[in-house]
Amino acid sequence: MDSHLKEIRLDGEIAYDGKFLKVSRDRIQLPDGKISHREYIRHPGAVVILPLFEDGRVLLERQFRYPNDQVFVEFPAGKIDLGEEHLACAKRELEEETGYTATDWRFVCTIHNAIAYSDEHLELFLARGLTAGEARLDEGEFLETFTATVPELLDMVKAGQVTDVKTIIGAFWLEKIVNGNWSPT
Repeated sequence: MDSHLKEIRLDGEIAYDGKFLKVSRDRIQLPDGKISHREYIRHPGAVVILPLFEDGRVLLERQFRYPNDQVFVEFPAGKIDLGEEHLACAKRELEEETGYTATDWRFVCTIHNAIAYSDEHLELFLARGLTAGEARLDEGEFLETFTATVPELLDMVKAGQVTDVKTIIGAFWLEKIVNGNWSPT
């Protein structure tokens, strides 16, 4: 169906092989037959948790992100380990980062946040039935948690105080879920 748009990999190499990310450089054939190159980041994927309390508040984090030299407001999230099931990763990350556990988990959607230069995918999960506990942050991980209502979160998005794409998409999903317009699987 879309074969007239497909680019075909001819060969390639790993341009950078880091502890977390890999950068590939491939030689490709374009749909018109010409040869070109693509450089892209290989990423193992991640999960994003939308923790929703019974009173309609959501659990958020404030965390410094080095590449942009600033603190961002985000939903809890984390990298999927090799061979790890997505839901198991979501449960692990929620507890590690926030101390909370949840009794009700629903898959929301998959997003691809940087399609032009990365194969990263983010698996979004709604978490309800939250119970507080003690966070177990990874070594070198520093963050703080806070709560907001969905309308307050949307106001932060509108004001440019939330610019993280996974959090913006999660906020839009939560608005639809809380209002009963959309239902996660």
